[in-house]
Amino acid sequence: METRPAPDEIIDALSIDCLIFGFKDGQLDILLIKHGEGISKGRWALPGGWITYGESVDDAALRLLQSLTGISQIYLEQLKAFGDPNRYPTKRVVTVAYYALVNEENYALMPGFTASDAQWFNIHEVPPLPYDHNSILEYGFKQLKHKVRHEPIGFNLLPEKFTLLQLQELYEAILETKLDKSNFRRKLAKMKLLKKCDEKQQHVSHRAAGLYKFDKRIYVTLRKHGFSFEL
Repeated sequence: METRPAPDEIIDALSIDCLIFGFKDGQLDILLIKHGEGISKGRWALPGGWITYGESVDDAALRLLQSLTGISQIYLEQLKAFGDPNRYPTKRVVTVAYYALVNEENYALMPGFTASDAQWFNIHEVPPLPYDHNSILEYGFKQLKHKVRHEPIGFNLLPEKFTLLQLQELYEAILETKLDKSNFRRKLAKMKLLKKCDEKQQHVSHRAAGLYKFDKRIYVTLRKHGFSFEL
């Protein structure tokens, strides 16, 4: 259980907010918590909270995410600082936003600390959020759209073995557009990013599709050097 920091341990002008994007059943989701206390009690919001004097901002982000949602041992990338003078209603607060991409099936949500609940929401069905959280989400989603065109992202969002259709559905969910199947697969083949497994889907009512997995060496190289994936 999270030990509540003493008031004199908190930097009350600096906070963390986390954008955790998940993918499941062809749908892109965002993780939200319901505030269990404070001025926004009862409202859904991005996971986050105050930084203490004795920790780095990176450590604070990991601590808060785990204590509020139960998610741990993931890589959080720093996104941007948001510092509009009026973003917080009672005082001046700058927040540092982090984001991560995860496969929802790999994590059991366990709300705690100041969160009374934690749930995944479809990216297009997010309720009005407190402070500037909707703007932070909008900015993060825009960055994700840019990211998907310039580096591979499916490694954390998909199962270890997946179909080409699942990968295409991931790109369509992020880019918010339908993609031509032939063109999409031709682009993938040119990148040599995937390895075909000697396996097919199991327990499906339709014709079983072949399974693929990422070539980790190529994946790392493309993440490092980038590419242009225009569709």
